[in-house]
Amino acid sequence: MLKKVKLLILLLFVFCNHIFANDGYKLWLQYNYVNNESLREDYLNAVQNLLPSGNSETINIALKELQLGLSDMLGTDFTSKINKDNGNTLIFGSEANLGEDIKLQLGNTFNQINEEGYAIKSFKLRNRNYIVITGKSDVGVLYGVFEFLRLLQTHKPIENLNITDSPKIKIRTLNHWDNLDRTVERGYAGFSIWDWHRLPDYLDPRYSDYARANASVGINGTVLNNVNANALILTPQYLEKVEALANVFRPYGIKVYLTARFSAPIEIGGLETADPLAPEVINWWKQKADEIYARIPDFGGFLVKANSEGQPGPQNYDRNHVDGANMLATAVAPHNGIVMWRAFVYSEHDATDRAKQAYPEFVPYDGQFKDNVLIQVKNGAIDFQPREPFHPMFGAMPKTPIMMEFQITQEYLGFSTHSIFLPKLFEEVLKADTYRKGKGSIVAKDIDGSLDNKRLTGMAGVSNIGNDINWTGNTFLQANWYGFGRLAWDPYLSADTIADEWLRQTFTNDEKFINPVKEMMLDSREAVVNYMTPLGLHHIMDTGHHYGPGPWVSNLSRPEWNPVYYHKADSLGIGFDRTPTGSNATEQYAPEVAQVFNDLDQISEKDLLWFHHLPWDYKLKNGNTLWDGMALKYQEGVDQVKSMIETWNKMQPYVDAERYNNIKMLLNIQYKEAKWWRDACLLYFQQYSKMPLPEGVEKPTKTLDYFKSLKFPFAPGN
Repeated sequence: MLKKVKLLILLLFVFCNHIFANDGYKLWLQYNYVNNESLREDYLNAVQNLLPSGNSETINIALKELQLGLSDMLGTDFTSKINKDNGNTLIFGSEANLGEDIKLQLGNTFNQINEEGYAIKSFKLRNRNYIVITGKSDVGVLYGVFEFLRLLQTHKPIENLNITDSPKIKIRTLNHWDNLDRTVERGYAGFSIWDWHRLPDYLDPRYSDYARANASVGINGTVLNNVNANALILTPQYLEKVEALANVFRPYGIKVYLTARFSAPIEIGGLETADPLAPEVINWWKQKADEIYARIPDFGGFLVKANSEGQPGPQNYDRNHVDGANMLATAVAPHNGIVMWRAFVYSEHDATDRAKQAYPEFVPYDGQFKDNVLIQVKNGAIDFQPREPFHPMFGAMPKTPIMMEFQITQEYLGFSTHSIFLPKLFEEVLKADTYRKGKGSIVAKDIDGSLDNKRLTGMAGVSNIGNDINWTGNTFLQANWYGFGRLAWDPYLSADTIADEWLRQTFTNDEKFINPVKEMMLDSREAVVNYMTPLGLHHIMDTGHHYGPGPWVSNLSRPEWNPVYYHKADSLGIGFDRTPTGSNATEQYAPEVAQVFNDLDQISEKDLLWFHHLPWDYKLKNGNTLWDGMALKYQEGVDQVKSMIETWNKMQPYVDAERYNNIKMLLNIQYKEAKWWRDACLLYFQQYSKMPLPEGVEKPTKTLDYFKSLKFPFAPGN
């Protein structure tokens, strides 16, 4: 008998562990059971039947999502509650498929949304309560279904619903820097999820799960391959694989795009030139576009990295970016395709400030690009740093669509081992005021087209997704994928709102968990700035892999690849003078912005060393010397990570063991590496300041030579 009891206890233990184990694969679509009995009863009473209107693949996906979400959250099998003729009913379908009596109840709703928008409305008809989720398209309905389920996941009331919402940005894409051998440039969550070898015949279920996650936050496009492109992606053997992915993604409202290698006509086309004005090149790209669209009628178009970091482009033939972009735009225009032409360009032959180089290559050509071309601009003028002032091209091209490029993967922010909530960074950039049309001309208004009435708008995010079971390596970093999607839909959302949504959907609605962890998330970005690049320092990461500090690196072949180029530390001080006494990069901003950046009395100290070279004994606004203030910022960053660990350690009762331990271990790595950053940087800069560390800053336990000797051949993402 005792043996049977022990066996039963063991089985129960295994069973419970199986139930509560959570590997993070379900992302923010956990659909946790609603423990609040009163709220659950309200939800069950409001939705007693499901009535799909229409029978497309997309509507069927919406039905399955509702069945899954409602069944899991409410503890009732909703697969049996379809097309019933009694009780309160949830109707979902596009405008064209709704009955006239339902449309009459909706009034002018459809005038309030665009093609991808949705409406969620409650009303009473013939003594029965209805909730209708609708849109002008089936994809709009799907977006509305995910919003409705989000309301339930976050425990919001659903009586008297009257919601209309539309994406404010048209093109909302993930850029996958995935190579054809499944390595991922700047990828820190395993290998590429695209299994090119087994495509097109083997369709990994992960592909539809990927599409589903993107649709849940409104992402409507994916660029499958690296911006440092391989021309083979444009060959028939790969295009049939791309077609297979496009077929999976289409019902979720997601278009596929490809990065086009500019020299493809030579490499796979047998031509002797890729000159964008050569007739044979123009014809080759036209035929290639026709070939792709014959396979994939809704193919989105091309992303192009040209004449940047060794990539071929029109300048190889003494042409300019307009020539290259317009040639490709002409090829895809008959098919309603677009070209996203990256503005990330700088040359080793240009001795001027790297931060200035993109502006003169694009801004003088405003109005000359075809109307299906977007110029894709990184959020800052250098390269996805922990903090950068907004790129001066935002607001500077009123006749040309400017597409934001954010980096969701953390190339310069500690990889996936550092837990950083990037929507705080994204929000900071989107709210920055360009002053191009006076006060209030914020970056978000340029991106969504409202500043200059632009029809074509876009936002891209460099993906942090890999084949790790939890998609992003670090469960915490799923919030950055989620947050990018939400901001691409609505660039005016706050990071606070996004953090709150993500936490409630991913973990729990318990306020004892939500409040401290949300505060931790919202502070996490500033922590990394403090322990890596405080007071406007930038690009002082180690070379190549960009992992860890390397402010001493000075031996690379191109000056602008060396950290010493950016911090310019010497016996006189530290910082890059970009004012009129230096490179005068500030002249590329509107006068009101330039005035603030130029003036030491007006500039935010967060940007101080980005724009000014200052003596070590320069007095900060709090009275500290620059040296003391910088050292204390490094220490503050370390202390903030320690505080994050203390917060997370208290959250164990609210989180399953698997995800709790995933984040716990990574936070401990982050703490160790934050101290590494602090010690290595302060030891290096102290050589020039000749000043002691201020009170309150922990003393390094290793030497500068030790930190310089560290090598990382195993660092991922190279």
